[in-house]
Amino acid sequence: MDLIKIAEEAFATGKQHPSFKAGDTVTVAYRIVEGNKERIQMYRGVVIKICGHGEKKRFTVRKMSGTVGVERIFPLESPAIDSITVNKIGKVRRAKLYYLRKLTGKKARIQEKRTNL
Repeated sequence: MDLIKIAEEAFATGKQHPSFKAGDTVTVAYRIVEGNKERIQMYRGVVIKICGHGEKKRFTVRKMSGTVGVERIFPLESPAIDSITVNKIGKVRRAKLYYLRKLTGKKARIQEKRTNL
């Protein structure tokens, strides 16, 4: 049991990411290695769910690529994640937004939560 915790601490990146929840639109800067070259790809979409806890926390981001919906799961403590920026804060009432998979077009949009600055 203790060895598992030691291994998790060794692989922890220790990066601070902004707090976000399901319904928020985020841009994930993801480091991709192709051969000996490395590039950063921006992946922008709606957070459908956040699951797990601690170092094992992961979140699913859904975006529309043309007419096809694409979902990608990111581990929060992944060393390949360069940065996460929150673009919009969504106004939703549930933690898992699986119903977005059935919706298309304007129906699939999430209302933005207005904040007083």
